[in-house]
Amino acid sequence: MFRILLADDEGIMLESLRTIIESNFKGTVEIQCVKSGRAAIELAETFRPDIVFMDIQMPGINGIHAMQEIRKFHTSVHFIVISAYDKFAYAQEAINLGVLEYLTKPVNRKVVIDVLVRAMQKVEEERRKRSESLKIQEKLETVIPVIESGFIYNLLLQEERNRETGNYRQLLDIREEYGFMMVVQFGESITEGVLTNAVGMSVKAQSFYSQFREIIRGFFYCCIGPVMSNKIALFVPWEQEGLTYDERIQIIEKSRNMVRRLEKDIDAKFKVGIGGVKPFEELQDSYKEASRALTESKGRVAHVEDLPIGCGYVGDYPADTEKKLFQMVLRGDTDGARQQADLFFEWMLQNYPDCQADIQIKVLEFVMRAEREAFLNGGMTYEFRYRKDYLEQVTGCSSYEGLRAWFLQKITEVCKNITSKQEEQTEGIVTRVKQYIKSNFQKDISLDGVSEMVNISPYYFSKVFKEEAGENFIEYLTKVRMENAKEYLKNPELSVKEICAMSGYGDPNYFSRIFKKYIGVTPSEYRERLG
Repeated sequence: MFRILLADDEGIMLESLRTIIESNFKGTVEIQCVKSGRAAIELAETFRPDIVFMDIQMPGINGIHAMQEIRKFHTSVHFIVISAYDKFAYAQEAINLGVLEYLTKPVNRKVVIDVLVRAMQKVEEERRKRSESLKIQEKLETVIPVIESGFIYNLLLQEERNRETGNYRQLLDIREEYGFMMVVQFGESITEGVLTNAVGMSVKAQSFYSQFREIIRGFFYCCIGPVMSNKIALFVPWEQEGLTYDERIQIIEKSRNMVRRLEKDIDAKFKVGIGGVKPFEELQDSYKEASRALTESKGRVAHVEDLPIGCGYVGDYPADTEKKLFQMVLRGDTDGARQQADLFFEWMLQNYPDCQADIQIKVLEFVMRAEREAFLNGGMTYEFRYRKDYLEQVTGCSSYEGLRAWFLQKITEVCKNITSKQEEQTEGIVTRVKQYIKSNFQKDISLDGVSEMVNISPYYFSKVFKEEAGENFIEYLTKVRMENAKEYLKNPELSVKEICAMSGYGDPNYFSRIFKKYIGVTPSEYRERLG
């Protein structure tokens, strides 16, 4: 059945069109008639016509404006314009609105029938595509949990960089370069922050897993892992490194609301641990942080950054500052490393002002460790000699400020050596990678694979690429593929499926989704616009 709306201020015209259509398409059409643009808009909202015959000149809101308004809430409708005026006066507006045909009054019976047949064929084709799309979506709903589970396992269990991560990211359309892990734990009851009957709940979880996924999706855009004992891991993509205070508070509050909803709909008790934002190669650390937040907090929701620093250390040892210092050193971040080193030194002065020898030993330990980390990670060339004077220099510092200056200077030297080595390794690398992408975009290309090809870490390669190119690696790769796909679509002899493969994609539906996201229309719609 086709729903047809006739809009014309002339009663004779409406009756004529109705008679032509009903006599030739009896039993296959449902027709409604209106005599003004406003009435057409109002009726279209409830009637949802497949096809609209629209007169241009009507009292009040004219046909062009009526079509513009209808198109806003009913994008798939097909317009056929009828007018007593020369069509060229409205040609541009009609084209912009995707008008199927422009008929000049008085209309010809055969022309009306031919145009309507074409419109019905288009409607049928769109219905078929929607039906196929829904079938694919239904299949995806069963496949996506499996893919997401594989992705979570890949993130947590890999012992070294794994190129499969890039394949999963492409398959799940994850473009962000960072993210954080959440661990949701469940039990039969909770006593003083401890969940009970983990084994029993791990069995029960299989029955509520689908419902659990649906609830989680309502709060976070994320990948949801499988049931592991009485825990489920979540990966939440994030645009930038780190969280602001307000962002952390929002995530915690959203997690609390999520726990309330889970406990309302599922007969179980829940706790959530949240790790810090990390690049992909460090997400294992984020998972460990989320797990630590669960075990070290009695609250229902805990973020690792809200845990007391120094767990496992005597006193308030600044373990987080120490960790950040060596992360900054390995990245060659001079300012960041100096800041963390200075914070650590200040902590020693505030807490142990009378322990000069201990402070000297700690400074020497950190400098030697920083150099060793740089040696092991290719940031410095190893030299057995030239460090014999360190002990004398440290013990010879006559003041704490002199020792601080020596400490910061050595950390600076290590960072600059790492930066220099990285620059040597990466000189011209972005240009080379861009050229590689342009020549090989039709191949299976991933961030991990390319970074391995140029022999630098995915994190550093991603950072260098974005700094030089002004966009991240995935964005550039997709842009190159989409621009080439647009060129291929100009060739009518190539099918969309062929263009999908030629553009580096294995799944035509995924290709169409990415194309529409970047270009604004599907490949088929883009080709239609080309004429």
